Amino acid sequence: MDQVYQLITLLSVLLYWVIIIGITVRVVIRRRSIGVSFAWVMVIYVIPVVGIVAYLLFGEQNIGRTRALRAKEMYQPYADWFSHLFTLRQYQPTMLSEYAQTVGKLCENHLGIPSLADNSLMLKSSPQEILTSIIKDIDSASESIYLEFYIWHPGGMADEVANALINAAQRGIEVRLLLDSAGSYQFFRSQWPKRMQSAGVELARALKVSPLRVLFRRMDLRMHRKIVIIDNMTAYTGSMNLVDPSCFKTNSGVGEWIDVMVRIQGSSVPLLNAIQSWDWEVETNQRFLPKPPICKPHSIDEKLDLVQVIPSGPGMPEEIIHEVLLQSLYQAKHKIVITTPYFVPSENLQVALIAAAHRGICVNIIIPDKNDSLMVEWASRSFFSELLEAGVKIHRFKGGLLHTKSVVIDEAFSLIGTVNLDMRSLWLNFELTLAVDDLKFTQELTSLQQEYIANSSLIDAQQWHKRPVYNRITEQFFYLFSPLL
Repeated sequence: MDQVYQLITLLSVLLYWVIIIGITVRVVIRRRSIGVSFAWVMVIYVIPVVGIVAYLLFGEQNIGRTRALRAKEMYQPYADWFSHLFTLRQYQPTMLSEYAQTVGKLCENHLGIPSLADNSLMLKSSPQEILTSIIKDIDSASESIYLEFYIWHPGGMADEVANALINAAQRGIEVRLLLDSAGSYQFFRSQWPKRMQSAGVELARALKVSPLRVLFRRMDLRMHRKIVIIDNMTAYTGSMNLVDPSCFKTNSGVGEWIDVMVRIQGSSVPLLNAIQSWDWEVETNQRFLPKPPICKPHSIDEKLDLVQVIPSGPGMPEEIIHEVLLQSLYQAKHKIVITTPYFVPSENLQVALIAAAHRGICVNIIIPDKNDSLMVEWASRSFFSELLEAGVKIHRFKGGLLHTKSVVIDEAFSLIGTVNLDMRSLWLNFELTLAVDDLKFTQELTSLQQEYIANSSLIDAQQWHKRPVYNRITEQFFYLFSPLL
């Protein structure tokens, strides 16, 4: 009997090391950044059982076999749709600024999506203004309303949006609503899905969550885009979920969430509609490719809000938004201002920020003073010392959970959308970014960022270096989990 136990023990140990070594080899051959690969290996060896389970669940991008096959079949029709945009007069590559030219070329060659002129953008920064504007546009819709959000949380003005959609469907408007299954968990447990569907609203769950699905795809891969399309003429996108901040996570201790949305009219709206249609088709197998932008009968003489729409995530080039961010940072000549709620940058982004500071550029990063994710808050701090030593200014926003995701380069070129500066947004989630080549819009965004800075405290580098040793240990411990954040 003892020999049997010894044999079982030996086989168990052998199996354990086979699994450890096998996963280690897989981490290495995936050829991700050295920092990410090393962090995964550390997690796997320091806390083996947790590390192995975490890697199997979260370590590799996997949207599931059905979605992958469907996306492969969808590729050519959508590629043809996007390629048609290059024939429009709104495609004006010679009108792009120096900043936008390189980003535009990157997106043309890598994504097959051009930047388009002839847009009108409005920056909206208060939740009441945003939701009131969306409701007004829903009420005035004559043909179609399509919405896509990560979180829809019932309560407050979010319920007013729901009622507006029900009223629109009842008067014969085509209404489609795509919500992330995990992010909108509270919505799907409420009365609203049944009420909406009874009124004629088409409702779909993105990336459904269940114990069985864990075996087939990553559970932390989420639909993080925020899109509203009205009549293929008006669109919204930005950082705000479909929530009323006065009713959302009120007990989290971080204050109300602070967001922005961009209201868009013009040639980029059908493009955003096509991205929403892609997401809908991946989930439902129903195709609703929109009409492309109308070709202008005359040349466009004025540079009017040139916009590059940048979708990222599964189905898109893996590095696209990371490359856009790096390209933008390395082009800066005077000033960089970044706002992000979750700051767990890649090694390359950290190097780019430090290099910018070293060449005399004023680099400002604005993050929330309090975060709703304890792991992210501690992991973020592990990056501060090197940045502060290089001269980067880090501001901690005091007026709530700053959820705005924006980058402004030299007060002349801006990126705004759904992407956080963390691993999940950069390489995993379905995200959406606008690269805006328009001075007026960028100056408005710059003014908003300055309001954030005025309501923030600047981290003092000398004081930071005096923080307790246990803080440093905690920071480095959570840094090990940065691939999951």
